[in-house]
Amino acid sequence: MALVGRRDGRIFGYGRQLSYAGPQALKDMFGGGHYGTAKAHCDRWQAFVKWCRSEQGPGINDSRQVDRKVLADYAAYLRDMVRRGDLAISTAQNRLSSVNRTMAALRGDQYVKLPSPSKALGMQRTGVRHSVPQGQDRDQIEDIVNALCRHHQQRAAAIVLLARATGMRLREAILADLPRLSREATDLGKINIQDGTKGGRSGASAPRWITVDDHVRGALEFARQVSPAGSRNLIAPHESYLNLLQTIIRPARDILHAHNLQGFHELRATYACERYEQITQHPAPISGGNCCQVDRNLDREVRRRISYELGHGRIDVAAAYIGGRR
Repeated sequence: MALVGRRDGRIFGYGRQLSYAGPQALKDMFGGGHYGTAKAHCDRWQAFVKWCRSEQGPGINDSRQVDRKVLADYAAYLRDMVRRGDLAISTAQNRLSSVNRTMAALRGDQYVKLPSPSKALGMQRTGVRHSVPQGQDRDQIEDIVNALCRHHQQRAAAIVLLARATGMRLREAILADLPRLSREATDLGKINIQDGTKGGRSGASAPRWITVDDHVRGALEFARQVSPAGSRNLIAPHESYLNLLQTIIRPARDILHAHNLQGFHELRATYACERYEQITQHPAPISGGNCCQVDRNLDREVRRRISYELGHGRIDVAAAYIGGRR
């Protein structure tokens, strides 16, 4: 909804309840789109609202009363939670970032914010994987695909196969231009992941080529078979991305969990570890490999390559998928 009053009114014109005003301002900011991002900001904003109303908080329910001191106090509260082991550093930073974003949406300016959530916390997230990724066993993937198909979740099964074979994100697998990718696979022996990418990394300025093998060909063929009539991807012409998430992806997650797979995103780490071993002939560091001791230059080059293939711009991000350098 639009503003229900003037910006100088209570909650900057977005109504009386802080818990209601924040989501409405975000909805206006994102224009009803970017469902996943908006929901994540809303959930983190509600955690801030809960703190504002708690005994530890300032006891306020009007965003006009939120100033930089309130944000600094909230950062201190989150810092204590991290130090007690009750909250991950990344979660704390994300909560502060979402409060910044929501305050900007409410106020219409950048005046009340924490310039750097990491500095406010006095902590840096490590971003290093500490557990071997699930889904490395191809038989497990086949079992998951079969289970999804038995539950008439063929499109979710296609996403599993695409993520496992190419390292695509969930959104990338859903929005992948299947005819184009199939044509590239046949003509070039590689595919360029461009649709649904994160942070504007698409087009000629950000190519992302993945070498094709039998697993990639099989995943593309299956995805084309289950793609709705009249569609180039996994969304039917009459369907929205949000609707697909609610009706297909959400129930599919229960099936993934039942087969010991944390989620679709876990398959990106599985892909990364497999690529590391293919190129270096050593297991990934998270799986006990020691390439980083044997040949640090090769290890660094492979990390750069994996970061590129996963659609990231920084080499250090690879550690979140394959483990750190020991």
